[in-house]
Amino acid sequence: MAITVKNSRVGVSPQKVRQVCDLIRNKRASEALKVLRFCDKKEIALTLTKLINSGLAIASDSGKYDLDNLVVSTLYANEGPTLKRIMPRAQGRAFRIRKRTSHITLELKEQ
Repeated sequence: MAITVKNSRVGVSPQKVRQVCDLIRNKRASEALKVLRFCDKKEIALTLTKLINSGLAIASDSGKYDLDNLVVSTLYANEGPTLKRIMPRAQGRAFRIRKRTSHITLELKEQ
């Protein structure tokens, strides 16, 4: 049985989130938190840290899991809704800016 935690509409593109997800997939939760602490992409690392801490809180409340043996088994970022904005350009033109969002799903399992 696994603990699933989701975060929807994160204001970062899924391509950028996947780069950080690849760093911590299939690692223990404690080791993943250490890797995220020193990651260069701070906003994504902070979001993933909150997700892992939320999963650990759920595990400690249920009392069914050993917190030392929890592993980040599944971690992926899907594409969320794209916010479309307009950037004024020269000679009355308008360029479209796409602000991409992502849905992050994290699953913790016992090793």
